[in-house]
Amino acid sequence: MSLTLQASADLSRANTLGLPCRAERFAEPANLDELRAALDLAHHEGWPLTLLGGGSNLILPDRLAGLVIRPAMAEWWLEEGEGDSVLVHAEAAVVWHDLVMALAARGLWGTENLALIPGHCGAAPIQNIGAYGVELSDVLEAVHLVHLDDGREAVLSPEACAFGYRDSVFKGALEGRVVITRLVLRLSRSPRPRLGYGDLAARVGAPPSALEVAEAVCAIRREKLPDPAVLGNAGSFFKNPVVAAHLATRLVAAHPAMPHFPQPDGRVKLAAGWLIDQCGLKGWRQGHFGVHGRQALVLVHLGGGTAGELLDFAGRVTEIVSERFGVMLEREPRLVAPA
Repeated sequence: MSLTLQASADLSRANTLGLPCRAERFAEPANLDELRAALDLAHHEGWPLTLLGGGSNLILPDRLAGLVIRPAMAEWWLEEGEGDSVLVHAEAAVVWHDLVMALAARGLWGTENLALIPGHCGAAPIQNIGAYGVELSDVLEAVHLVHLDDGREAVLSPEACAFGYRDSVFKGALEGRVVITRLVLRLSRSPRPRLGYGDLAARVGAPPSALEVAEAVCAIRREKLPDPAVLGNAGSFFKNPVVAAHLATRLVAAHPAMPHFPQPDGRVKLAAGWLIDQCGLKGWRQGHFGVHGRQALVLVHLGGGTAGELLDFAGRVTEIVSERFGVMLEREPRLVAPA
């Protein structure tokens, strides 16, 4: 076991928003033994613990005390399933987009619509990542994890993960209590294209390959979304609000062009980006942050800002939308509290 601790680690490049942050101590365990060693050390020393993945869906404070752990296990492999299914085992530090493209290139169906979503596999179940009509929960078979309190391993079924829209048990009962170490996905060798979102069907052949669909999704996302390596952002900053049917009826009557999507429970999902755009906020800047000029759902970091400034800016966007439409937007990126 060769666990290394780094003191006063700079995490500004460990979050896609590019927010300044320093960790008092930082470790990247490369296997389960090193992970348990890091947990044991933190417990023995009484250090606060913070878990970090790809840094694509979180807001970091200026400083994190104690120990920050970012799992570095990055292997993935295939296992034959029943019939035409294939099980994909992916450890926590596997880059999600790289995995999606590799699977699509092998002709495996199920994750192609989730191409170019930033981050690591270990964080994917936390918010049940989704795009273009597909969510992680559609293909997830199991989540392997380790409990932070005693290092014991466990495996959760999709049902136990309590998945919802951008939600899971990892944001609820298990928040801050476990670290995800591996995902198991169930994909198919048989073509199962899902092309009902936007102009996706118009961008692919008939019938398309899984790789063709993934590449089309990448092209659409690149047209709309800024590259975090160039302009700091966390992707979609707000969830699409789900409102009561009576409110949706009133809003659509007043705004006939408003995108709206009836949900199984009778409520209606609205498009947060459309609401922000209608308030004239696309391209709006204030201080070190702004609303992206091509996609109003994305808040961008222009450099030199802090988490506090970002939250103030996001709060103002929320207030303006609420004043105009009576709809409260909810932040999607997770706020990491200073340890």
